[in-house]
Amino acid sequence: MKEDGMKAPTIISCLLLFGTLTLASASDVRLKKKADTVEVAIGGEPFAVYNFSKSLPKPFFSPVRGPGGTVLTRPLKDPEDHQHHKGLWVAVDEVNEIKFWAEQGKIETVSVDVANGKNAGPGKLQVVNHWLGKDGKPVVVETTAIGIHPNRLLTYDITFTPAKEPVTFRDTKEGLLAFRMVNSMREKEGGKVINAAGKKGTSECWGQPSDWIDYYGEVDGKVFGVTLMDHPQNLRPSRYHVRNYGLFSINPFGEKAYSRGKNPDKPVVVEPGKKLRLRYGLYVHAGDTKTAGVGDVYEKFVAATQ
Repeated sequence: MKEDGMKAPTIISCLLLFGTLTLASASDVRLKKKADTVEVAIGGEPFAVYNFSKSLPKPFFSPVRGPGGTVLTRPLKDPEDHQHHKGLWVAVDEVNEIKFWAEQGKIETVSVDVANGKNAGPGKLQVVNHWLGKDGKPVVVETTAIGIHPNRLLTYDITFTPAKEPVTFRDTKEGLLAFRMVNSMREKEGGKVINAAGKKGTSECWGQPSDWIDYYGEVDGKVFGVTLMDHPQNLRPSRYHVRNYGLFSINPFGEKAYSRGKNPDKPVVVEPGKKLRLRYGLYVHAGDTKTAGVGDVYEKFVAATQ
């Protein structure tokens, strides 16, 4: 009887320990750097792949997966439109009159550093990209810290530094942090769009400033969503290029374009020795806006990126 009494606590302790380890591993963020990619897994499940080969016109994440492994980004091969819409990316047109969004200018990765998440914290991806002019030399240097959280929130902390001459970001709707979703999620296939103020649909939400916009729809009979989030400390409220065909982006450089000419053009000039810092969030989730707790995640995003 004494022996049985000793075994019971031991078994219970082992079960509790196993449960703790299982919980911990379920939130681990792991990044595996290879020659031209970084593979990201959450809780041992593939989440995203960062592609940064110098042969590419720009770096990007593709695929990006929702909970359970469902791919939410449009396939790269044979797109029906806009071949430059690749997964999840950072680019913008009209930088010293170079159209980087349209891939008429090259964004070349010069360094990538990774760190795994610890104690349910975010994994970290630190990249330095040169936005090249026609002479092949950098016009602007982009230094971006990407935090990848266990709940599939990605935080982008982007700093632009002129390489030598002043850099002008002109008014354009084509930018800046963007996601091209799989076709079945898009509004024209039944997907839904809602912003923080309760406006619904791409027609109401396009070009509007908002703390966040959520875009969700079905993939293989299950609902998944992607939320873009603005940061209150950016240089001005950003606006959203959200379309019924599945393009979804957030951008601070389109005051005239997004207001359809009602607001004046407000170019942003960064002088040598100065920097422009921008912060955004992207939340990949299962379920609709309410189920995913988008509003709560936004508050955590702001708190985590001061």
